Amino acid sequence: MERVNLLDFDLDGLTAYCAGLGEKRFRAVQLFRWIHQKGEARFDLMSDLARGLREKLATVADVRPLPVVGEHASADGTIKWLFDVGHGNAVEAVFIPEDDRGTLCVSSQAGCAVGCRFCSTGHQGFSRNLSTGEITAQLWHAEHQLRRRLALPAGQRAITNVVMMGMGEPLQNYSALVPALRTMLDDHGYGLSRRRVTVSTSGVVPMIERLRQDCPVALAVSLHAPTDALRDQLVPLNRKYPLGELLQACQHYLDQAPRDFITFEYCMLDGVNDQAEHAQALVALVSGRAGAVRVPCKFNLIPFNPFPASGLRRSSKEQVMSFARILQDAGIVTTVRKTRGEDIDAACGQLAGEVQDRTSVQARMTRPVIRIASSPTSAP
Repeated sequence: MERVNLLDFDLDGLTAYCAGLGEKRFRAVQLFRWIHQKGEARFDLMSDLARGLREKLATVADVRPLPVVGEHASADGTIKWLFDVGHGNAVEAVFIPEDDRGTLCVSSQAGCAVGCRFCSTGHQGFSRNLSTGEITAQLWHAEHQLRRRLALPAGQRAITNVVMMGMGEPLQNYSALVPALRTMLDDHGYGLSRRRVTVSTSGVVPMIERLRQDCPVALAVSLHAPTDALRDQLVPLNRKYPLGELLQACQHYLDQAPRDFITFEYCMLDGVNDQAEHAQALVALVSGRAGAVRVPCKFNLIPFNPFPASGLRRSSKEQVMSFARILQDAGIVTTVRKTRGEDIDAACGQLAGEVQDRTSVQARMTRPVIRIASSPTSAP
């Protein structure tokens, strides 16, 4: 009989599992703390669990880390891990240290099915969804490795922010995503604030509504264009869920969100979406003047990170700053992303370099190439 991976459970799921073993909820809480707060994978070392439970767990369950097949450290302190998820598939997670936070960028899929024109992961194609345990294992490994490496005192976190902005579209793996988010938020797990856990989506409108109901965390939307005509070319999902529907979902999400704004990600592409008229159209779009609803928001302007065969160019610094000033002058909070981990291919839109192609993308590549790129971010 295959052992159960306890990383697949949030606390409610683990409680139900333990109940099936004849154990009460407080035993599940103890077990959950050992796994997530202390990073322990060996049941025999979980000293305050009843011996009978430890022996029982050893025969039916395990805490299953992902094998690490590569680790790279950037000159700026960024760390990228490559995890083996079996059958020739691998995913990447990236730790971004800053003075006031430590952010982990987590993958939700091996590859990505959305096929955005600007993203190296999208060019790789799609292999499969990750399980809850495979999503959680990225945080489990990074948090406890970093605690040991940095010799942090007991109770001090290495990772203060998690962003679901690695490989994949999180909202297309919803059933596995939500228990992983709940484990991140649980005070018996990693105890992260809802404000410090961010789900980034390319705009899966029905699942934005479900997330609002089930587990509202901070929301980031990969916008990248001010009009449907341009976004249809850059983000193919826009053809199914156009800007009007997307902004309506964003406005509704704010009813339950931990923040009072939506973060819009906008990758700056030379000559494609970086002109003054694009900035002015963005102002009209989010203010409701372009026919859509008004959405309180902030913008993250992201330098494009080139990858082989992209045919894309990064907007100049002067053009990015000119674009930002138009948004700021309209009263929109706007930041310009500092590129991190570029020397180890860990920057925005680059998470595919060491991962094998799993599906054919040649048919997509025969369409005209448009210029842009996606990007992880740390929640402010």
